[in-house]
Amino acid sequence: MPFMGNRIGIYGGSFNPLHLGHLWVGRAAAEAFALDRVLLMPCATSPFKQTMRDLLPGGERLEMIRESVADDPLFEPCDIEIVRGGVSYAVESVAALRQRYPEAALFFILGMDSLLGLSQWYDVARLLSLCTVITVARPGVPLPAAETLGFPPETAQNLLKNVIQGRLCDISSSEIRRRIAENRPIRYLVPCAVEKRIREKGFFATAEIEK
Repeated sequence: MPFMGNRIGIYGGSFNPLHLGHLWVGRAAAEAFALDRVLLMPCATSPFKQTMRDLLPGGERLEMIRESVADDPLFEPCDIEIVRGGVSYAVESVAALRQRYPEAALFFILGMDSLLGLSQWYDVARLLSLCTVITVARPGVPLPAAETLGFPPETAQNLLKNVIQGRLCDISSSEIRRRIAENRPIRYLVPCAVEKRIREKGFFATAEIEK
């Protein structure tokens, strides 16, 4: 098992596919919170997108991550949700990582949209007991009012204290998939390794694109 350091970021998602915006979010969190490593953790099935029709197999998404960050010591692919299978609940993954790295401080990385819905996540109270949540907001996005988060006031204030501003990098995986289906270029939107694998295997070229 590679050395992880004492401060580990956990960044989960579909990564369908990984794009440069994901990496900028991970790096912003690492710089703001002095993280030693950021785990990129693709889900098996997102609890929010259980009917997603164009989701690549977990092994393919994981391999894209592995190839993309192979020469960057900050990032490390994490296969814990792919191996477990089924619906990927963050609390189960963080609990497993807590057992794996009992001495580490764990930081769960979100975007602002996820923070706004966090109170509805499965077993969220336990999740918050296992890690510190970092939210990376787009530049210019105002902080939400504490009372809109759906948590007790102290919890909401603690979450808002850990909101940082990321770089302006307006890229989405759905946009990448749409561009591929429309035979438009994706260079400079995704890592070179992702583009190469997508082109070689024909991913997303004829898939029905999710809106």
